[in-house]
Amino acid sequence: MIRTGLPEKQGLYDPKHESDACGIGFIANIDNKPSHQMIEDAITILCRLEHRGGRGSDPSTGDGAGIMMQIPDELYRKTWNELLPKQGEYAVGMLFLPQNERFKKQGRRDC
Repeated sequence: MIRTGLPEKQGLYDPKHESDACGIGFIANIDNKPSHQMIEDAITILCRLEHRGGRGSDPSTGDGAGIMMQIPDELYRKTWNELLPKQGEYAVGMLFLPQNERFKKQGRRDC
């Protein structure tokens, strides 16, 4: 057996399906138990996708790739408990505002 650094065949995973290609990576815990290992695995997938489907044509601006994960409701409630609806009834977004103060103010006003 040739050692590739990939895990052995198990469950739904088979290393013969690994290849370099555009697209996405997907990982999930079928037991619905959050863990830091899930984040580490997602970052590993992201790093192995050299050319992702969302990659932009301008190499100086990046491709906006990232990971989607479960909302850490317990953590948010420590700070914003009185402002949050019930768990599962809200969403979280991340915005990248321009560094130019005039455009940053405009972006905040438009939100």
